[in-house]
Amino acid sequence: MSELHARKENAALASIAASAAITVGKLVAGLMSGSLALMSEAGHAAVDTGATVLTWLAVRAAHKPADDQHHYGHGKYEALAALVETGLLFALTAFVVIEATHRLMSPSVSVEPKLIAFIVLGASIVIDAVRWRSLSKIAKETRSDALAADALHFSSDLVASVLVLIGLTFTLFGYPQADAFAAFGVAIFVAIAGYRLGRRTVDALLDTAPEGVADRLREAVEAVPGVARVDFLRLRPAGPALLGEIGIGVARTLPQERVARITDAVRAAIKAQAPEADLTLTTEPLALDDESALERVLLVAARQKRAIHHVTVQEIDGRRSISLDLELDGLMSHGDAHEAATRLESGVRDELGDDVEVETHIEPLEMRELAGQDVSPDLSNAVADELAKAAANGGLIVDVHNVRVRRTDAGLVVNYHCRVDPTLSVTHVHDAVDEVDRRLKSAREDVCRVVGHAEPLRPA
Repeated sequence: MSELHARKENAALASIAASAAITVGKLVAGLMSGSLALMSEAGHAAVDTGATVLTWLAVRAAHKPADDQHHYGHGKYEALAALVETGLLFALTAFVVIEATHRLMSPSVSVEPKLIAFIVLGASIVIDAVRWRSLSKIAKETRSDALAADALHFSSDLVASVLVLIGLTFTLFGYPQADAFAAFGVAIFVAIAGYRLGRRTVDALLDTAPEGVADRLREAVEAVPGVARVDFLRLRPAGPALLGEIGIGVARTLPQERVARITDAVRAAIKAQAPEADLTLTTEPLALDDESALERVLLVAARQKRAIHHVTVQEIDGRRSISLDLELDGLMSHGDAHEAATRLESGVRDELGDDVEVETHIEPLEMRELAGQDVSPDLSNAVADELAKAAANGGLIVDVHNVRVRRTDAGLVVNYHCRVDPTLSVTHVHDAVDEVDRRLKSAREDVCRVVGHAEPLRPA
């Protein structure tokens, strides 16, 4: 049993003991004094005792986890117990009103205030005040409907006991009808308590969302970077928990990892506003107005699980032209590769419009995981010399270093580092590295792959 649930059960058990003690004391004092108001309070306390027993049972049942029949747990048991308590309160109200009316019409009924009545009422007021403050605090901390109902009962008991005490005091000074009027006051406060409890209980049973929570959650989620909009937000209380679902819109061009980070941030924002909330989160990809043509082409390729690069977007006489490099398995037949390129081109036209010109350049992609080994120092040095010559011819690439040459079944794979002017554009550096690649392959037919990593030139 968790510490939170143990506190709820202990509070409910303490309420049973307090209510039972108050009931016995008020009943004895009421019978001895003949005070209808006091006996009405005894009946009220007896109802409270039964209600606190229901509260204890409901708290125990509500703690059970979700099962095959109760997918959202058993939190509604607390609201059901509170509904029963509401019915008992209204029944007691009707009885007290009828009996008080009868006493007002029968002046022969006598009331004899006794010291025990004042002692019991004083003790009741103290106990009610202590239990009301304690239960209110625990109910707020544990978000328990049943304990909140108990706290409401004790607060109404406190006011009712004060009214009875006032009625007996007036009776003591020669106003016997004051007891009946005090009973009416007790009935009014019991009815008010029943109405407040009933309204709260009906809201819980009808899944009424807590006031203001939805607005706070919506505002917090909309403030999360990457959330384009909140499509829907549904909340329902279930005992101490707040269940529901929320749907957000995110840009469809975002990678999956970015969407995952956005959803994590949304869940954190929800927990910060409502720690008791347990919401199912769904995301909807949106086509935003600020999407570029490049982003939309990349999205089409991602949908078809194709690797593309060197995408060029042009506007020619009002017509858009797209060209790109499509990487496909180098062992794939050209017929299959052409079909894959055609599907990609069709997807781009579906996305950007039928009048878009799309051209694809197919490049071979090595799909195998090649087994390799370092070549001899002599061969490695020879390749490094060829690299240095190829770089020297262009003039943009300097300081070729960290050359590694590995032999594979497909041929030699060469990796190297070099330095370039940091003010050069990415395009210039890419073209210069590609030129070194071409020159090395022209000089050595056994080289199948060259990977050059360009680093900024260090200041002198």
